[in-house]
Amino acid sequence: MAKKERADKLLAARGLADSRSKAQALIMAGTVFSGETRIDKAGALLAEDTPLRVKGKDHPYVSRGGIKLAHGLAHFGLSPDGCTCLDLGSSTGGFVDVLLQNGAEKVYAVDVGKGQLDWSLREDPRVEVCEGVNARYLETTHVSDPVGFITCDVSFIGLEKVIPAALACAAAECTLVALIKPQFQAGRAEVGKGGVVREVSVHKRVCQEIEEWLGGTVGWQVLGIEESPITGPKGNREFLIAAKQRP
Repeated sequence: MAKKERADKLLAARGLADSRSKAQALIMAGTVFSGETRIDKAGALLAEDTPLRVKGKDHPYVSRGGIKLAHGLAHFGLSPDGCTCLDLGSSTGGFVDVLLQNGAEKVYAVDVGKGQLDWSLREDPRVEVCEGVNARYLETTHVSDPVGFITCDVSFIGLEKVIPAALACAAAECTLVALIKPQFQAGRAEVGKGGVVREVSVHKRVCQEIEEWLGGTVGWQVLGIEESPITGPKGNREFLIAAKQRP
């Protein structure tokens, strides 16, 4: 009888993923197959000789942004299963899609724009569409239920300005996963040609400042920071920060 191993370990061992956490993200993104069968659990026990392949450019989300959140959930070992969720900066709905595919009971999709959310999500009864709403001024009139999981992917504004109103909607021991975008956090002189931040020192400083703000001023427990598996527009490096409300 062939020895069995976890799917994520097999992917990493064969060089199909750089690490187990990245293998887990690929599996959660729905891009790992054995023949025509999709491998949907990182912990699935497979024979060591099981054929595996990764569909490189394919992903099962309405936008590539979903790949970022899927990676974050896998890396930090988090799940929105059964939670009422709040997504800031929903746009097309990549994060919303990931939340739903991972068991979210309800998702408030907040965006200052209108008409961007994918139609399949707009029609989903689990999605509460909050269009034309500036997340900075979010109120309980927009979000009537205590929120157990908050996600954030916004542009042209710093996290310190956009997140506080959402945190006021948090239920006890709420979880947060937010995307840090240095190009919108750094000083103007630190952003290079084309709006790209290239200095690693700036990336590190920005991440540290957000971590200190969230863990200190706000008082949440920071679980860690992880680089996004894909870059943002123009090639900007982005980072995922995860935190949990202290009991």
